[in-house]
Amino acid sequence: MSQQIIEKIQTLKKQRNAVILAHYYQPPEIQEIADFAGDSLGLSVQAAGTDADVIVFCGVMFMAETAAILSPDKTVLIPDVNAGCPMADMITAEQLRQFQAEHPGALTVSYVNSTAEVKALSDYCCTSSNAVQLVESLPADRGILFVPDQNLGNHVKRETGRNIVLWPGYCRSHVLIQPDEVQRLKAEHPEAVVLAHPECTDPVKDLADALLSTGQMLTYVKERPAPAFIIATELGILHPLKQVNSSTTYIPASEKAFCENMKKISLEKVLWALEDMKTHVQVPAEVAGQAKLALDRMIEVLPQK
Repeated sequence: MSQQIIEKIQTLKKQRNAVILAHYYQPPEIQEIADFAGDSLGLSVQAAGTDADVIVFCGVMFMAETAAILSPDKTVLIPDVNAGCPMADMITAEQLRQFQAEHPGALTVSYVNSTAEVKALSDYCCTSSNAVQLVESLPADRGILFVPDQNLGNHVKRETGRNIVLWPGYCRSHVLIQPDEVQRLKAEHPEAVVLAHPECTDPVKDLADALLSTGQMLTYVKERPAPAFIIATELGILHPLKQVNSSTTYIPASEKAFCENMKKISLEKVLWALEDMKTHVQVPAEVAGQAKLALDRMIEVLPQK
């Protein structure tokens, strides 16, 4: 049955001149049918550079919004409109306006894991891989508001020593990874290298050998092989890690690091999206224009490789 669905998807993809994007946290079968698998911003940049008319974004809503912002002439579809990001939803545009009013003169840096409306009110966007470098590039005499992820923000604060005020948002999947679990796994597997995403809490980050984005983890295990790796991020990353380096052992730091929203996309829903051309993700032009400015400023300071 799955093979029949995949064949129908491939046929419709050609008919629609579509490109399928899948985040690394998507189910393995979704990653397998994708034209591109990767981090959220990288996927949107890749898609913008194609001649596709349609983008099917297998991820969560803020990712599809970013694709729509960077590809205003393309039709962006998300296979499940209910695939949201709780962390992105932890700050609204109105809350950000109030936060900014309380800290006049501060620059606002929004993690790319944020809504289009929040990006539109920001001075800069950042990713988990470039947040430290971005903040280091900003004027030293300016305070910084970092939204919405306090864990990534605190990592940046510790690395840069900058005056950063954090919004109390977090990724549920990452905060469920507990330091005692990591300590137990380190004791059981003393040969293992611990890789953690900076969305993890500080006690978990303190136990890591390297703090890396998902894309950086893939590069790390390929270029710096080890007998085993303890992986402290969402479980979906295990699939591409095994593809990049299948000769080692990958140990999840927690089986609880599971994002239900990322797993809402299925092969059937991808097929239905292409059949019905639903659900179309659109960002109002004014919001998209302002959000793109924040993204463009980031790329101007730190060009994408």
